[in-house]
Amino acid sequence: MTMLRVENLTKVYDDGTVALKDVSFEVPEGQFLAVIGLSGSGKSTLLRCINRLIDPTEGRILWKGEDITAANHEDLRNIRRRIGMVFQNFNLVHRSKVITNVLAGRLGYTSPALSVVNRFSRKDREQAMVSLERVGLAEKANNRSEELSGGQQQRVGIARAMVQDPEMILADEPVASLDPVLAHSIMQYLEAINHDDGVTVLCSLHFLDLVHRYGQRVIALNEGRKVFEGLPSEIDDEMFKEIYGREAERVG
Repeated sequence: MTMLRVENLTKVYDDGTVALKDVSFEVPEGQFLAVIGLSGSGKSTLLRCINRLIDPTEGRILWKGEDITAANHEDLRNIRRRIGMVFQNFNLVHRSKVITNVLAGRLGYTSPALSVVNRFSRKDREQAMVSLERVGLAEKANNRSEELSGGQQQRVGIARAMVQDPEMILADEPVASLDPVLAHSIMQYLEAINHDDGVTVLCSLHFLDLVHRYGQRVIALNEGRKVFEGLPSEIDDEMFKEIYGREAERVG
């Protein structure tokens, strides 16, 4: 079953920058799709268009047959409940407790009046603790987020996405600011969510070794255009240069 269909997506920013140009692809339910390309290739713009953090200029995004690009505020709120987001720079409230940051993932299920004062049910709090246990941070629940290491903060970000009970997670370069050892640990959490929970994952990445290890399928962007779609194993030396530039050196 197709979970996500992107049709002829184009995004032109106000300054004239063409971030995406006529990008189309489909994502079946349960797939781990890697999105690769250099910085500025359009990866982040693509993921942010999918959950309407930014609005595309042209094209359509269909979520389980529902047109996200045409959704009104209430419909979009309901759609976003089911789409978790993991950010490169963690996007935590640093002075707030870890548990408070994770509970932010339940805001879409809370009445607007209660969400303003961060009032959550006992069930929500229990669910947040389960998510923290899954990423090995239950004992840090009452620490302030700023006290955690970068890798731990990203695990909080993953727990926040998990507590939404998502059907899909968009991970926007989740390991770009982490060293290689931590990068694999974070990717393994996303892999487990995909494999064990059946959650569809779209994960933008810089490095091909991570794509080969975790991606079931891959699309590549170069200057906003889709230049490749297929299996990671199909990226040969010529395609590598098409994605990363003629001067790029393939390592390993």
